[in-house]
Amino acid sequence: MPVLYAAEDVTSNLHSLGRSLLLECVPMQAETLNCPNCGAATATDEPLCRFCGSRLATVACPSCFGMIFVGSKHCPRCGAAAVVPTTNAAEEIKCPRCKERMKSVAIGSTKVSECEQCLGLWLNVAAFEKICADREQQSAVLGSASPAPSSTVRETSKVNYVPCPQCSQLMNRINFARCSGVIVDICKGHGTWFDRDELSRIVEFIRGGGLEEARNREKEEIKEERLKLLEEQRIAARRSLLTGRDVDDHRIPAIVSTKGLLKFLLE
Repeated sequence: MPVLYAAEDVTSNLHSLGRSLLLECVPMQAETLNCPNCGAATATDEPLCRFCGSRLATVACPSCFGMIFVGSKHCPRCGAAAVVPTTNAAEEIKCPRCKERMKSVAIGSTKVSECEQCLGLWLNVAAFEKICADREQQSAVLGSASPAPSSTVRETSKVNYVPCPQCSQLMNRINFARCSGVIVDICKGHGTWFDRDELSRIVEFIRGGGLEEARNREKEEIKEERLKLLEEQRIAARRSLLTGRDVDDHRIPAIVSTKGLLKFLLE
């Protein structure tokens, strides 16, 4: 027999569903919170408190994912205890841009090095891979820095190769996943440098399905290149039968030799 529900239960369920859909569809906007240092009201997109001058970095609440200021003991939305990032001196690692010594900061359970002057982040290979794969770590990253001033954006938009903080070799500039639009500096052996807010933008790209889409596109491209290689080999074999000579087709392997370009980022 069909199950009957009271009218108020149906109405309540519809209201809950509508509220959930609304939360999913409405983009996150700046909220007004209180400075954890002086208690003054300020917005989550402001880098400094207008009253006491304290830096106002934000992190995501581990319970409701709302924005809270670093230093707050509890989330003002849901009341959950905030995860307090631990800070200690970084081993002699200097910012590749400012040349200042960076500090070691824990984002969730992942340790990263941060420059207090330009707010850039240095992640070793294992730390970046963990953030790319772990949703909890991504939540800790989201909203960790406010939007950079327009003057800073103009300065960092200039192409400027920077050295790896560990081996001092110039790093490669790569568009993460080839389609994210976020250009990061990579030392394949040691890690990745993120200018201000670049890590947050990459996390948003991953959570929006961008990385999965890039993987699927990569698989399709590899499949197409394999088919091209097989066709090239068939043509070479036919030419060899017709001429009686082996065809020097050393360029064929080069077709697929570039396909490992994203292996560091996608695996």
